[in-house]
Amino acid sequence: MTGIYEARLNKMGLNVPNAPAPAANYVPFVVVDNMVYVSGQIAKGDEGLIVGKLGADMDVASGQEAAKVCALNLIAQLKVACDGDLDRLKRVVKLGGFVNSTLEFTDHPAVINGASDFIGEVFGEVGAHARAAVGCSSLPFGVAVEIEGVFQIS
Repeated sequence: MTGIYEARLNKMGLNVPNAPAPAANYVPFVVVDNMVYVSGQIAKGDEGLIVGKLGADMDVASGQEAAKVCALNLIAQLKVACDGDLDRLKRVVKLGGFVNSTLEFTDHPAVINGASDFIGEVFGEVGAHARAAVGCSSLPFGVAVEIEGVFQIS
């Protein structure tokens, strides 16, 4: 049986992917009481890494798509943390977004909106969250975006 949130994703033509394995010496998430802290998820989709630097070789719309992929990877980790039941989610608390960008690029919030808008579309009011959007001179493997998240579950 598919829950409410997975049904919404399916209606969008999306499935929750397998949760990506950590790329270094850390765990993908930590559960403390009813809080889930998900490690940064990079922009890696079905076709591989989404690499680029905003303000150089990537535009805002492409960065937003990369952020959306990061958000889908966050959802995949959250699903594992919830023992396969995304409907245990009570609240998306905070997203932290990192944008690989030039020094002159200043539209980091618009890029991270790709993740925030997607989270809102999937989770509705439960998805309303606090957020940071930060520019970086580089990110792991040259990806365009990385996003971490904090979630409250039942």
